[in-house]
Amino acid sequence: MSVLYTPVQWNRNKFLYDGVLLAGVVAYILVFLQVAPLFVDATRPVDGAILRMRAFGTCAFLMLTLILCIGPLARLDRRFLPLLYNRRHFGVLTCVVAATHALQVLGWYYAFSPTPRLEALLSANTSFGQVLGFPFEVFGIFALLVLTLMAVTSHDFWLSFLTAPVWKALHLLVYPAYAAVVAHMALGYLQDAKNPAFALLAGGGALTVAGLHLAARRRDRAARGAADWVTVGRPAEIADGRARIVSLGGDERVAVFRYDGRLSAVSNACAHQNGPLGEGRIVDGCITCPWHGFQYRPADGCSPAPFTERIPTYRLKLDGDTVLVHRTANPPGTPVEPLAIP
Repeated sequence: MSVLYTPVQWNRNKFLYDGVLLAGVVAYILVFLQVAPLFVDATRPVDGAILRMRAFGTCAFLMLTLILCIGPLARLDRRFLPLLYNRRHFGVLTCVVAATHALQVLGWYYAFSPTPRLEALLSANTSFGQVLGFPFEVFGIFALLVLTLMAVTSHDFWLSFLTAPVWKALHLLVYPAYAAVVAHMALGYLQDAKNPAFALLAGGGALTVAGLHLAARRRDRAARGAADWVTVGRPAEIADGRARIVSLGGDERVAVFRYDGRLSAVSNACAHQNGPLGEGRIVDGCITCPWHGFQYRPADGCSPAPFTERIPTYRLKLDGDTVLVHRTANPPGTPVEPLAIP
């Protein structure tokens, strides 16, 4: 490794990104510590240490929620892309905030435990067979371990060292970790059902993340579907009995023929010697190759009897007054309903 190696290539955007993140975390913690006591039941006062735990815990949850929202938001609207570029910094800071929450818990509840604090945490409640009173701490521990693993391997060195598929699979653990955080908060709330705030926070965050991912997935599927169709043009631009040749990428060409008030699309290559069918015309209801006169029915790409040659066909559709052809060919000889011209 070169002596000039720099772990992080800092630039103005990264400094600004991290500065905004740090300011947001500090502001949230300060506001929480001032506002949260106003909503506490006066008959059940909450210690300042518990308020700090809740402040760091809810802050980590909101940060993780925002991290999982950035991806689908960037797919739905490109204006969110700047938030995506340094999202790993966001994740590392989230891990630090979550770890601070965990240290606050261990330092307050198990400060005077005769056993090691982590051991006391895991052994204090083992009621795994019930919902009310379930040891929700295990979910928090799992989530923190995942966040720590992701933070440690966030640098591009690990992306190269582990290979992209392994690194990607490792970082997809953020979704089980998020589910664990939601369970940690929800089950923790069940221990003290007097205050619905944390249940609403956990449920609202989970629904937001799920809703944005579903919306982005629908958008992606629609985009992929649109990319499968290639523009041919307006029907009036195709002469009757003739064709328009359309490139589908690479060496693939399709010939879209107009005849009898209808349109059909077939491969541009004749099955005889790859003659350009699109340069031919409709003769006696059949596409006729300009090279050697081989003929094919436009609706199914089959030669009339007794000939047996067949060519691939394609689907057509109208989008307003524009004809589109699907870039995936049907097997040779597949019947396709001709597209009627309005």
